[in-house]
Amino acid sequence: MEPLSARGLPRLSWIDTLYSNFNYNTDGYEGDGGEDGKSQDGSETLPFIDESPTMSPQLCAPQGPDGETVLPTPLCPEGTRPGDIEKGLEMKRLVLSGFLASEEIYINQLEALLLPMRPLKATATTSQPVLTIQQVETIFYKIQDIFQIHKEFYDALLPSIQQWDEKVTVGHLFQKLASQLGVYKAFVDNYKVALETAEKCSQANSQFQKISEVITLTQSSPLLSPTALLYKPIDRVTRSTLVLHDLLKHTPKDHPDFPLLQDALRISQNFLSSINEEIDPRRTAVTTPKGEARQLVKDGFLVEVSESSRKLRHVFLFTDLLLCAKMKKTAVGRHQQYECKWYIPLADLTFQTLDDSDACPSIQVLPEHEIEEMKIKISVLKNEIQKEKKAPKGQSRVERLRKKMNEQESWLLLHSPTIPFRINNKHGKCYLFLLSSDYERSEWRESIQKLQKKDLQSCMLSSVELQVLTSSCFKLRTVHNIPVTGNKDDEETPGLYGFLHVIVHSAKGFKQSANLYCTLEVDSFGYFVSKAKTRVFRDTTEPQWNEEFEIELEGSQYLRILCYEKCYDKSMLNKDDNEIVDKIMGKGQVQLDPQTVQSKNWHMDVIEMNGIKVEFSMKFTSRDLSLKRTPSKKQSGVFGVKINVVTKRERSKVPYIVRQCIEEVEKRGIDEVGIYRISGVATDIQALKSAFDTNTKDILVMLSDMDINAIAGTLKLYFRELPEPLLTDRLYPAFMEGIALSDPAAKENCMMHLLRSLPEPNIMTFLTLLEHLKRVAEKEPINKMSLHNLATVFGPTLLRPSESESAKGQHITSASDIWSHDVMAQVQVLLYYLQHPPISYAELKRNTLYFSTDV
Repeated sequence: MEPLSARGLPRLSWIDTLYSNFNYNTDGYEGDGGEDGKSQDGSETLPFIDESPTMSPQLCAPQGPDGETVLPTPLCPEGTRPGDIEKGLEMKRLVLSGFLASEEIYINQLEALLLPMRPLKATATTSQPVLTIQQVETIFYKIQDIFQIHKEFYDALLPSIQQWDEKVTVGHLFQKLASQLGVYKAFVDNYKVALETAEKCSQANSQFQKISEVITLTQSSPLLSPTALLYKPIDRVTRSTLVLHDLLKHTPKDHPDFPLLQDALRISQNFLSSINEEIDPRRTAVTTPKGEARQLVKDGFLVEVSESSRKLRHVFLFTDLLLCAKMKKTAVGRHQQYECKWYIPLADLTFQTLDDSDACPSIQVLPEHEIEEMKIKISVLKNEIQKEKKAPKGQSRVERLRKKMNEQESWLLLHSPTIPFRINNKHGKCYLFLLSSDYERSEWRESIQKLQKKDLQSCMLSSVELQVLTSSCFKLRTVHNIPVTGNKDDEETPGLYGFLHVIVHSAKGFKQSANLYCTLEVDSFGYFVSKAKTRVFRDTTEPQWNEEFEIELEGSQYLRILCYEKCYDKSMLNKDDNEIVDKIMGKGQVQLDPQTVQSKNWHMDVIEMNGIKVEFSMKFTSRDLSLKRTPSKKQSGVFGVKINVVTKRERSKVPYIVRQCIEEVEKRGIDEVGIYRISGVATDIQALKSAFDTNTKDILVMLSDMDINAIAGTLKLYFRELPEPLLTDRLYPAFMEGIALSDPAAKENCMMHLLRSLPEPNIMTFLTLLEHLKRVAEKEPINKMSLHNLATVFGPTLLRPSESESAKGQHITSASDIWSHDVMAQVQVLLYYLQHPPISYAELKRNTLYFSTDV
């Protein structure tokens, strides 16, 4: 029998892209293939066959609270705009066209499976049979019947698509198809035996193996295993059911096709339910040892530490085991596949305890400045891509830049995570993953522990079973791509750049008193970063924090809130530096919708987490607005007032606010993890700002009682609100040019000359800050703040031009330019002075020859 063709059906390869979320069409219909089974040279070719089978025939249809299946909501005439129904019916036609194309592929796959059956049957009655009649009938059981059912369905559906009319009905065809699903039940019951028989015959009989080799796609395509081909009928049942969901979605209720499609869906879902309930326990290749259908619960990309190096893995959590896989390298145009690296039955999986720390690989952490430098490079590339898109002939260069950016983003995702997630198997072997967020680690741990509460049995998969399971991962996965820019559509939101103001109000729902606090995380460059932490509210069931934070966003799309119970047991603090020992009481996530958060008013919300409700408010300030340096109208204060005015009033070389904040940080905050990076409470910062502005007598008492992150935030705010940057608007262009010099001697000469050109209060304050930041960086093993980290925090604050100068030189052109060339240079300027100390503060007090008296 010759391979089927669409006989006039337009090749719809573009539908695969348009409906990439339709699981029933993921076979990937190739529009460039030869028509009517002909190759480019005119020779006969065998049909297209997808070599990546899916898992068991388990369809997770949506269900209501009473367990009843919930049918999809159709397009309804009431309340629709003119043309909506027509659009819906056009979508229905496109859905059917795409499904018909995949149906043709499926029929060709069945036909390819039948090809070796004919010669095998013919030789079975001879004196030298390749296989016995019983073996042939076992391997190819019901394939001919299934082929005939779908051939008739295809031939009946094709004219309806070719002569499309909005009144056309196809539901009766799907009803007939669904009514014949009993044949699939027989196939499913025989599947395990068929698979084992084919495997044994292939290994024991070279003639059968040679006959099987006719099942190929093209000369460049690989031999398909019996596993892949025999799985196609099981795979198709769920796909047919999924297409019925989408047809109903795009069929009006009053259309004559609606009740027919609804009935077909009901029959299909009842069939699938009966399969899942009565599944043969012997079918261990697609079931758990207890005979239950194995389902995918969770999957995602994790960094595994293997052989002392970091490897990006795709991890799949099934109902009875955890499977770690990597994507195999395939030729262009070929289907991607996974390779299983290892798996652990959940019955044998344990989490590492404190005493197991020596059994796991050590964690290799790159210096923070390398991570920050890569962020800068990625952001520069993003800006270049946007510019090239607008250029007349920039498309070819855009593709090269995208490829380079994807490589750098992948590197960042591989090297940025530091939080360990350790698991052991029953033999004590430890596997180590690194995550970027405690939120993510908690999700994986909770998902595994929830499954382990069931009566699980240990299982050992055969090579065939493992192959089937690993092959199924490609289609079962819910996370399809690593989170890099190249995997996103250009139309997707790039996230928010600027400052998110968040007030954490209170929490309710705790069953007993505890010491409670919250942390805030936002996503940046594909992973999440902790940005703020409330104070600990002691011994309470209803903490009232009411703390406001200002969080810098770098293309962020989500805000996470985690609620912890503080651990004060010193014996529990001996874990790795990146291990968080406090207990997570609840966690939640909200999407940062630009339409909501960009309002000038506060937006109040509640996150529900494990029975706990955390109330918070937020609003967003775009970078365009947050970068303004607005002079204070109240010249008697210190914020927003020129530094020379303040020092002259105070009769000092360095403003009092700078000296006091530095002194307090060095007294009790120099060992604080993330000092100057973690946000302080905004209300505390505003209280300190007001106190310094009014020169209150209680300022020293306030400083001693205030959270150290609020004091650090006050110092940053002071420099950010100066009417002009500490290193002045006048010298800004020269600093940018000086840092770009490549000759070290010329750079040193230029940078020292520029520093000596600053007014006296500016250079005295700058050098005082430099010496302080160097002392902070000396404690990097404890506080995790390197020179590069500190330069990233303070660089733009000390150098960013005032609003008028910025407009002149267009130094900051848009909100997304936070990591632009200018900002990178601002960071590099401060880093240069931190790494090449110019002259000490003590020497300056003795020698004022460098300064101009004209302040």
